[in-house]
Amino acid sequence: MTADNRNMFGLTARRDQVAVLLIDDDLVSREVTATLLTLSGYAVHTAENGDSALDVLATMKPEPEIILMDTQMPGLSGTELIGHMRERSKARILAISGSELPPEVVEAADGFLIKPFEVAAMRRALDGGLGEAAASTAVSMIEPDAPVINLAVLAQFRALMPEPAVRQIYHAIVSDLGQRASALELALANGDMAEATRIGHTIKGGCAMAGATQAARLGALIERNARNGSGNQLDNGEVLVGDLRAAAQALESMLDPELPA
Repeated sequence: MTADNRNMFGLTARRDQVAVLLIDDDLVSREVTATLLTLSGYAVHTAENGDSALDVLATMKPEPEIILMDTQMPGLSGTELIGHMRERSKARILAISGSELPPEVVEAADGFLIKPFEVAAMRRALDGGLGEAAASTAVSMIEPDAPVINLAVLAQFRALMPEPAVRQIYHAIVSDLGQRASALELALANGDMAEATRIGHTIKGGCAMAGATQAARLGALIERNARNGSGNQLDNGEVLVGDLRAAAQALESMLDPELPA
């Protein structure tokens, strides 16, 4: 969608126009933080150590505006890693740590977060360097503490069918959400609020039945906003498209821990 189309249909800037490189050697911490970033609308790339981060940075497109890095990793880490990043990137560098940061790291970085950090604190730290327009308009419609899956519905499915069948249901939902996000984006570009309303209604109903609560809520918001929108505009339309894709990714990321193959 072109910038002219965004202006024409009243679409706003999104955080997923802001690329973030996340560097953390701890798998759980990395995956949790990446999920929180994605749900907040950022475009996230990850690396498990300093050396792999340099490889990612060399090919990452678009280039990161923010680098979020753990400061206590084996190998290349701390101020040495920050120095390499400064040579290769103009991104803001935020240090993350589970303990008090050394003074030299605090001085070398552009900011820091102490684990465990709240979602709101993370957003404030990352948005602090964004332009006023991006920071003020790029507000995700996803409730940070909202469950991705209704565990009661999941338990009912498990009681009725084998695990592979349950996985198949949620994989189908993930695939469908991706397709409907693209269809919604096209409807917005065409100013087709009737189609946007239909898409939201379908997402709301199907995802609610499957217990995909986060996506179901977004479907309801899309349906309501498209129906009540002015003319051919959908309030927060582009944000909702991004949130829909983020909800699909969050649902997919839960399949392995919740439904091991």
